[in-house]
Amino acid sequence: MPLSEHEQKLLEQLEKQLNEDDPKFASSMGSDPGRSWSTRHLVIGVLAGLAGIGLLLAGVWMQIILVGVLGFVVMGAGVYFATMRSSTIGRSKAAGGRKPGKPRSSFMSNLEQRWDERHRGES
Repeated sequence: MPLSEHEQKLLEQLEKQLNEDDPKFASSMGSDPGRSWSTRHLVIGVLAGLAGIGLLLAGVWMQIILVGVLGFVVMGAGVYFATMRSSTIGRSKAAGGRKPGKPRSSFMSNLEQRWDERHRGES
């Protein structure tokens, strides 16, 4: 079920407030549109993973432990590289885009005011 227009606006406001208040947490949750999955990383990671599996099997077949361990490390590095996300936008937004002299309005206080106004109107 799709969100209504009002719900979408509230969600966008919540995301914006989260990005302003805690940019590290917001970026770790993947809500930053500047970070995306890279096809290049995926392809290189999969190829490295396959090469690692090949080295691991070669190490087992030749009974050389060092080659098997190296294959395992290459395989793990390939998986890590394949799951990395690339940043397409600089980190200037993470520093906080607010002007120093401008007072910040609290999003939560605005929501609380709206909530109180609704309940006063119903009573």
